Amino acid sequence: MEATVSLFSAVQAHSPALLAFGGDSAVELLSAVVVLWRFRASAAHDSTERLATRITGALLFAVAALVALISALNLLGYSEPKPTVIGIAVLVAAGVIMPWLAREKRRLSAVAASAALRADAAESALCAYLSGIALVGLGMNAIWHFRWADPIAALVILPLVIWEGRETMRGKACGCC
Repeated sequence: MEATVSLFSAVQAHSPALLAFGGDSAVELLSAVVVLWRFRASAAHDSTERLATRITGALLFAVAALVALISALNLLGYSEPKPTVIGIAVLVAAGVIMPWLAREKRRLSAVAASAALRADAAESALCAYLSGIALVGLGMNAIWHFRWADPIAALVILPLVIWEGRETMRGKACGCC
């Protein structure tokens, strides 16, 4: 629901920050599917675990590319972000739910000794960070009509997304989640 509603709202509002958040939500969903696949594999070999972790890391890099592209296009004037109440509501909900979900996934990853689940926990934590930053950008646009705040907010998260992608590809998840 989060990915669908945020992506629909992003398209309607021409919001790069909300599109980045929705893209992250879609990547998080794909990451969860990868983790599920990893746990359902008949034999959870190290190669399966490594492959699941690398796929999750690659998905983080896809989010970074999406954020950079959409924000650049917006800053260059190809579209103008509009305020969106539905988008703000989704961001608030994610800001509340995702930290809890990340903690639970991290706890379970320790029990299951799963780097893929730990990477998925990092995805959930990243979603929480991105929702907060996107909320600031959308809020500034909605309240003060600072059109640049939306794409700038989307760009602020890029270093974290890239760092998380790199750490995940190396088989590590950050200690932040």
